[in-house]
Amino acid sequence: MTRINQLSDDNANPQAAELFGAIKSKIGMVPNLYRVMANQPAVLAASLGFGEALSKGSFNAKTREAIALTVAGENACDYCASAHTAIARSLKVGDEEAARNLRGDSADPHLAAILSLAADIVRERGFVTDAQLAQAREAGLDDGAIVETIANVIANIFTNYVNHVAQTDIDFPVVKAA
Repeated sequence: MTRINQLSDDNANPQAAELFGAIKSKIGMVPNLYRVMANQPAVLAASLGFGEALSKGSFNAKTREAIALTVAGENACDYCASAHTAIARSLKVGDEEAARNLRGDSADPHLAAILSLAADIVRERGFVTDAQLAQAREAGLDDGAIVETIANVIANIFTNYVNHVAQTDIDFPVVKAA
């Protein structure tokens, strides 16, 4: 049971209702995470804006979803594990690869390096070691990819933490993060 109200379409204020309309037109539904964030429409708008900005980076949707799964796994966020597994499936990522991503790994060596760095960032709260950073660079990540990984990690930590505090009702097929 959620600890923070998940706004329904009927009790959303005009700003939240407008954001809900945009979300529905894009993905066909309003996930409960967004219904929680809509308690303060500026927070929902900021989260959506950050995601939209990151979609214009060099990482494709599959890479961003893999990072989201890794962060969900590191933070034991069942809501995000469930949501991002569903999104990954819609992007034609197989169940075995999605499960690997949730553990911070991938069959693709370049993606595995990104996910390893993402997991290190979460575990070390950003204080990655010189050796961890060198390992990312040796695997082919340049400074742009490193910064983009950090940004994607941060965006997903935010949603993980909102879900932890709210105990958001999972509205996707349930996948356990741990």
